[in-house]
Amino acid sequence: MIDFGKLNGFNQLLEAIEEQQHVRSIGLMRSAHLQLLISIYRKFRKPILYIVNHSNEARSNLDNVAFWDSSLPKKFFAEPAPLFYERSGWDDSTRIARLKTLISLALHFTPDQKRAAVNPVIFSSVKALMTKTIPRRDFLMACHQIKVEEKWSINTLQHKWLDIGYEYAEIVVKAGQFSHRGGILDIWPIQEEFPVRIDFLGDKVDTIRIFNPATQRSIEQCKSIFISPAREYLPGKSQKAGAEKFNESDISVIHRGQANLADYLPRDAIIFFSNAETLKNIADELEKSALEVREENIAAAIIPRDFPQPYLSWSELLDTIQSKATIDFGFGVQDSAFDFSRAISPSPRFGGKVDGFTTFIMQECRTAKKVEVVSRQVKRIKELWDNLQVGDSCRSKPVFLEGSLDAGWKVQYPDGSIEYLFTDNEIFGWQHPKPRHRQYLTAITPETQYADLQIDDWVVHFDYGIGRFKGLVRRPLDGVEREYLCVEYRDEDQLFVPIHQADRLGLYISPDGRPPKISRLGTQEWKNTKFRVRGAVRVVAGELLELYAKRRLVEGFAFSTDTDWQGELEISFPYEETVDQARAIEDVKHDMEVPRPMDRLLCGDVGYGKTEVALRAAFKAVMDGKQVAMLVPTTILAQQHFDTFLQRLVPFPVKVEMLSRFRSHPEQMGIILGLKTGDIDIVIGTHRLLQADVQFKDLGLLIVDEEQRFGVMHKEYFKKMRTEIDVLTLTATPIPRTLYMALSGVRDISAINTPPSDRLSINTYVSGYDSQIVRKAIMREVDRSGQVFFVHNRVRTIYAIADHLRRLVPEARLAIAHGQMREKELAVNMRKFTRGEIDVLLATSIIESGLDIPNANTLIVDRSDALGLSQLYQLRGRVGRGGQRAYAYFFYSTQKKLTPEGRQRLEVIAENTQLGAGYSIAMRDMEMRGAGDLLGTQQHGFVAAVGFHLYTRLLAQAIKEFRFKNEGFESFGKGLPFDEIRPLVSVDLPIAVGIPLDYVKDHRLRLKLYRRLANIHKEVGLETMCEEFKDRFGDIPEELGNLFWQLRIKLLAKEAGISSINSERDKLVLRFPPLPENVNRRKLPDIGDNNRIGKNGYWLSFGPKNDQWKKDLESSLVLLIERLRKHKE
Repeated sequence: MIDFGKLNGFNQLLEAIEEQQHVRSIGLMRSAHLQLLISIYRKFRKPILYIVNHSNEARSNLDNVAFWDSSLPKKFFAEPAPLFYERSGWDDSTRIARLKTLISLALHFTPDQKRAAVNPVIFSSVKALMTKTIPRRDFLMACHQIKVEEKWSINTLQHKWLDIGYEYAEIVVKAGQFSHRGGILDIWPIQEEFPVRIDFLGDKVDTIRIFNPATQRSIEQCKSIFISPAREYLPGKSQKAGAEKFNESDISVIHRGQANLADYLPRDAIIFFSNAETLKNIADELEKSALEVREENIAAAIIPRDFPQPYLSWSELLDTIQSKATIDFGFGVQDSAFDFSRAISPSPRFGGKVDGFTTFIMQECRTAKKVEVVSRQVKRIKELWDNLQVGDSCRSKPVFLEGSLDAGWKVQYPDGSIEYLFTDNEIFGWQHPKPRHRQYLTAITPETQYADLQIDDWVVHFDYGIGRFKGLVRRPLDGVEREYLCVEYRDEDQLFVPIHQADRLGLYISPDGRPPKISRLGTQEWKNTKFRVRGAVRVVAGELLELYAKRRLVEGFAFSTDTDWQGELEISFPYEETVDQARAIEDVKHDMEVPRPMDRLLCGDVGYGKTEVALRAAFKAVMDGKQVAMLVPTTILAQQHFDTFLQRLVPFPVKVEMLSRFRSHPEQMGIILGLKTGDIDIVIGTHRLLQADVQFKDLGLLIVDEEQRFGVMHKEYFKKMRTEIDVLTLTATPIPRTLYMALSGVRDISAINTPPSDRLSINTYVSGYDSQIVRKAIMREVDRSGQVFFVHNRVRTIYAIADHLRRLVPEARLAIAHGQMREKELAVNMRKFTRGEIDVLLATSIIESGLDIPNANTLIVDRSDALGLSQLYQLRGRVGRGGQRAYAYFFYSTQKKLTPEGRQRLEVIAENTQLGAGYSIAMRDMEMRGAGDLLGTQQHGFVAAVGFHLYTRLLAQAIKEFRFKNEGFESFGKGLPFDEIRPLVSVDLPIAVGIPLDYVKDHRLRLKLYRRLANIHKEVGLETMCEEFKDRFGDIPEELGNLFWQLRIKLLAKEAGISSINSERDKLVLRFPPLPENVNRRKLPDIGDNNRIGKNGYWLSFGPKNDQWKKDLESSLVLLIERLRKHKE
């Protein structure tokens, strides 16, 4: 830390702040801003607002300040993405970050909450501060507190919450939602980490419980909850203003006046400008863009001419903070009393020459200078320092700290002492990674894994075949009304599936996208079909397991356990690994350390961290003296991976090279020689690596990125390599064969399904091409110093599109990239775009795979209907990687009619915007295109006969059967996830079972709950589910209690080997499946005096007038299970 107390001018600055002066241009370099800010906060403990150019800079400061003082109460006041006057709402992340800041300040003015108020340090961009917000008075009047034992009307609270911006939802999964079920209200207050459940007894609050949104189960109780507005406008107030459809763009209409963040600051708050002159210029440019949008919208009758200004100009903004102390960090006309520019200057730079750096700090330490080193590679640097063996020759010792900061500095104090801070920027030339800001949670509820079954979807029932789903229906039977899943078969015959058998039903996916052949009820047709398919999958299962076992027997190289350097490399990863990513890393390392060739498939959505897994595997191989080849489908992706590997491995003695057409012929020859002699450790390249002249001295690991992008000959090469060396395959969108492998458990697979903590879903728009929308989209990105991908997938017309864009957006710098360009020109354009020297990259789909430009957060795709679904998804994955809200525009031609297939693809990409949508996209792609060549053409007919889902389940079951029969295979299968199809158990008893409509009203949720219940295969699961229902929906009604009991009976019956239970007159009949001829039915165990053994099972006494028969049935089944066990023993 810089000791500002020892610098001239600091005490005078403190006095100026106390007198609420406006201090201008103190000439402090950017890397020292936070040091002064922290020093002043510690002195005064007053609210501080730090205004910077752009949102990313504010987030970066938020990250950096935590390094110096993790206890500092910091807030991020987010910048809305839409342009001023643009009629768009704000995303959840922006809304919540802004409201949390307003709440932290508003607490000072709320009598019941003053004790909880802490003076925060707020980081904001100039645009965030210019944006108008809800007046403080309106905000405070909307806040309220709910306490246990208080009386509240449930209806009154719901109306109140709607009026202050909360949304009604069937299930609360994100902040700003509430739901109502009977005497229970769930709400997720905008400022809280978790939602709360308010349980009423009449009109009195009985309990308030915090609950986990993912499990929907309560965690702990609390005595009260504070609820503040969920929007920066009040919908209740907007209705009075006559607005029909409203969002944040209407704040200035709903709430008149000039309110902004400054209105929430107390008089003694302190405000810092990163550079007031630059901030004014940015504000002026934003206002200029705003006026353009205003005139366009008035001309298009989107807004009236008297629409109020939604922002404050720079001069208006200054007026709002006139009464507060302000300090400008800039280098304008400086006040000599506060000039820090002479004392604080940049530290020297070394550009990756680590030996030169360690020598320099040794010389400085010999003269007692203070040196601090903050680096992601701090262990490696310290190791090099220790190797110098300086002994007692140094009068001071450097301090090594692990971390990542933007830049360092050199401080020269008045007493002549000198202090240095060095970061990765000065040592290696690395930029501080883009900050990962907080992603506000949208929970994945337990029902999410069960896909919505829509009316008229093709479905397949395991026992009755293929039909159309017709929804949930209620029907009376034996005087009792029950709910069923209705499926329609040929000749309009209908099957009513009992809800306890909902697990027998699944979505039908064909191998070629064609409609299936509908089954006919009451015939042997479906039974014969299943018999044929079972025979086919048994053959396939045997072949696959034989290949799997043979590969396991091949001798391979066993890599050593992790070295110290491996640990240092992994610590230098600037982000925290997700749970899935850490598990995948462990899987890969385990495979490498086993003495047989690794063949692991790593599936992960775009941007989920597969490259980091590959990099660690590559480094591990090099540590054992082996060479590594990484094969990628495009030259652009090769360049990117090369840059990533080079940057991460620069502190280590590892030589990384790239072999692609970006290299000249002499360079390629030199690299090929280096691979043959072993001088090169890691090579990253395109299919050029597969040519005959490329030979390795000792290749130990092959990494293949997006294998499906390579041709048949290349895949044959990979197949051969898998029996010789370790192979790691990366894929973002699982292709049908990969999906099959994953489901069947015959290939080692790791999946990264968890997004990084900063990932935001991408705002996706589909429409006919509109030049004005294109201009707005590009200008929005340029205004926030971002970059744009514009995809036009035709080389023949790409230069005409470039001319069109230059005329449309002359303010933007544009470059072109396509596969037919000269290598040098393509490389130069890509390098310029990567460095931020180009605003818009006009490209073909060459950018589709793996490209990672965190500053590019807008994608525009022209003629998107001509591209495949997985292509569209891969392209969308190019944006949204830098923690900024990203936008994807998929345009189609307005002069040509969309094909049904093209329209369907665009609908799917628009619907699937949630994080981790890769598997959903792949499955929908299969529904539209079909499952493809799943196991070769000979299996096509079998997949068509039963559908992809049932085929893979039958295959998984066949594999499991093989493993049980053959001990040699069984050991390989332990711990693999099999989807066993369990025998049908029918329980048909004269009691009302189901989820009452007034208990769970939402049709889709009720169906998903039925499917969850039917898939429970252990009693403990039923007990847990029953507790969950009580917690989420209230006391269990009789109808649902009967369903839980019926499901318990189903589990007991399955364990006892019973196939059906039903009532006939005054008896309950427990039937066995057909028994072999050699089984003597008379030897079946006795289960009670009142029960007799019949031809195919047991007959029990049945008296429906009371519930005793339920207890008798349950005890008889328990007794039967016990006696069957003893019989087996």
